[in-house]
Amino acid sequence: MTKMNTKMNTKMNTKMNTIAQRQKKIVVEFAALADWEDRYKRIIELGKKLPAFPEALKTEQLKVKGCQSQVWLKAELAENGEIIFTGDSDAILVKGLLALVLQVFSQTKPQELLEAPMDFLKELGLESHLSPSRSNGVFSMIKQMRLYAQAFLMMEKSKA
Repeated sequence: MTKMNTKMNTKMNTKMNTIAQRQKKIVVEFAALADWEDRYKRIIELGKKLPAFPEALKTEQLKVKGCQSQVWLKAELAENGEIIFTGDSDAILVKGLLALVLQVFSQTKPQELLEAPMDFLKELGLESHLSPSRSNGVFSMIKQMRLYAQAFLMMEKSKA
């Protein structure tokens, strides 16, 4: 993991420590936007702010299955037991959606991620304002994050 990614993730999550707090912050932020055009613009802005993802990591192994666009997702378990997610997409809107879920789920403990409610996506209205294939893609990203969390949790338990 690069120092830049660590700094960005730490800065991004310093005040919002729990998944529920992060979800609520995003729901409130999006509710304040006038309409869906503004929300789409905000999602795209989030994608543009994602740190660069190395081309060498854009492999089939890290590709998220179930996304119409290409999405790569990498997970690392930090020394403090938190999962650090990084990723990228070849589509600007999808990259923004990825940034949104990274804000919520990166730098969390595996167990917290697995227990987190996912209803914030409905509260945002994403399901009704995205095409079915884009909605499926978002859920595929989250599914992959949960699979990483399960794997890390199993690794931790096997060490104990």
